[in-house]
Amino acid sequence: MAVADRLVTGVDFVAVPTRDITAAAVFYGDTLGLVRSAYHPDRGFAEFETGNLTLSIINPAQMGMEHKIASNPIALHVDDIEAARATLEAAGVSFTGDTFDTGVCHMAFFADPDGNALMLHHRYAPRTAES
Repeated sequence: MAVADRLVTGVDFVAVPTRDITAAAVFYGDTLGLVRSAYHPDRGFAEFETGNLTLSIINPAQMGMEHKIASNPIALHVDDIEAARATLEAAGVSFTGDTFDTGVCHMAFFADPDGNALMLHHRYAPRTAES
């Protein structure tokens, strides 16, 4: 099927819920160092760029939705997982357990101030059909 014939042609953003858009903007912008591309606290959202996907931090209550913590982690790519982890720990971020080695990548799990699951991720082995 040609791209022009597909119903869905990409992912524009992933929504991450917050109850405090100001605190979330500080975390995603200052602590994680992501570039903020939009900030509209009066409308309940801010957007941050990761390089290949926009994280849209939203206040669900301002949009008529129920607030639910995102429990499936968003994998944030880093080149050096231990250096990135140390930087975040120095900034007060707590990680859940040790850095996990899957045999093809390293993962370190943590959460944003609202409890939404995040992970640092670094693939060190080539992608294959089995991985």
